[in-house]
Amino acid sequence: MIELTHPWIFVLLPLPLLVRFGLPAYRQREDAVRLPFFAALAQASGVAVRDGAAVVAHRRMALVAGAAIWALLLLALAEPVRLGPPKEISKASRDVILAIDISGSMDKVDFPGPDGKAQQRFAAVQDVVSAFLESREGDRVALIVFGSQAYVQAPLTEDLDTVEALLQQTEVGMAGPHTALGDAIGLAIHTFEASDIDERLLILLSDGNDTASRMSPINAAEIARDKGVTLFAIGVGDPKASGEDRLDMEALSALAARTGGEGFFAADAQALDTIYQQIDAQTPRAQDTLRWRQREPLGYVALLLAVAVGVLLLGVFWLGARRRSAT
Repeated sequence: MIELTHPWIFVLLPLPLLVRFGLPAYRQREDAVRLPFFAALAQASGVAVRDGAAVVAHRRMALVAGAAIWALLLLALAEPVRLGPPKEISKASRDVILAIDISGSMDKVDFPGPDGKAQQRFAAVQDVVSAFLESREGDRVALIVFGSQAYVQAPLTEDLDTVEALLQQTEVGMAGPHTALGDAIGLAIHTFEASDIDERLLILLSDGNDTASRMSPINAAEIARDKGVTLFAIGVGDPKASGEDRLDMEALSALAARTGGEGFFAADAQALDTIYQQIDAQTPRAQDTLRWRQREPLGYVALLLAVAVGVLLLGVFWLGARRRSAT
C-alpha cells in the first residue's frame, strides 16, 4: 500500500497554467533595422504602427514534458511511502523482581512436593518459579538471590529464558549461610531505580527470619512503599522450627502490609503455585501494545523520473539541432 505524507501539495498542480495565462507576457527589446521612410511605408500599406512583438511558439513535446516534470516534482514533495503490513510490539508495563532466599536452611529436604514426597526447599521453589516465569510475558523480570549478602543474579529484562537459566544455575549457600531480608529489599529498591515503569512488584521468598541484614527490614519496607514498590512475602519454611531455620511469618506479613502487599505461607508446592495465581489476581497486568507499520520512502523514484524526462527532452532537442545543422 502506497500513501502520500503531504497530499495537499497537489493544490500547486495548476500553478504553471495560472502563471502562463494570468501574468502578462514577458517583453524583451531587441535591435532592429531603422528605416527613415518607415512611416510612409506603413501608411502606404495601410498598417497601423505599434510596438512589435514576437510570440515564441512552444513545441507540444516540450509542453508535455514540462507538465510531467512538474507533476513528478510535486509527487516527490508529497513524500510517497510504501506501508508494510501492520505489526504489534508488546511493551513491558510492569516490573517484577523475584528475591529468593538461598541461605543454608533452604537445603533442607522437608518441603512437600506435588507427589507428596519431601524435596529440597530450594528445588521446590525453582520448579514453581520456573512455571511462574512462563506466564510473565509482557513483564520485565529481575532475579535477586540472598543469604548473608544480597546479589542481583539477573537485572530487569524481558528475556525470561535467561532469567530462568540463571535461576537453575543458582545453588544453595552461594550467598552465605545466613538470611539478610532487609538487604534483599534494599537491593530490590535500588534495582527498581533504573526503571521508568510505575507498576513495581517485589516477590520475596524466604524460609527464615532476618539474621544478617545491615538495613532493617522495616526501614527497607517503608522505603519501598515510598518508592511505589508493592511487596508480597512468601514463607516457605517451618513456623515451628527454631534458630536460623525458624520462619517468622508474622514479620514477613507485616513487611508486606507496609507496602500495600500481603504475606503468604506456602505449605507445599501446590500452595506455592496457588499463591502466584492469587498475586496475579490482586495485581492484574495491563500490557501496553505498540502498533506500527514499516514506512519505505519512495520520493526518490519521482525525482529520478523527473530527471530522466528532462534528460530525454534535452536529448531530443540536441538531435533535432544536429539534423537541422546537417541539412
